Amino acid sequence: MDFNKIRKFCRVFRIFLGSALIVTGVITGSAWFFLGAIPLLAGILNFCPLCIISKKCDLPNQGSN
Repeated sequence: MDFNKIRKFCRVFRIFLGSALIVTGVITGSAWFFLGAIPLLAGILNFCPLCIISKKCDLPNQGSN
């Protein structure tokens, strides 16, 4: 399994999800959807705050088999 592909997919997914939530907030006028800034920034910065809290997102290094 190529972990770099997983990380790239997660990053793109976070950016897409954050953008979609913000656009939904603009269209509906609901301020709750502006929380989409969190996954958007996480995707742009390639940083996942849930991974730090849960410690379950750490992908093993490719050198350790």
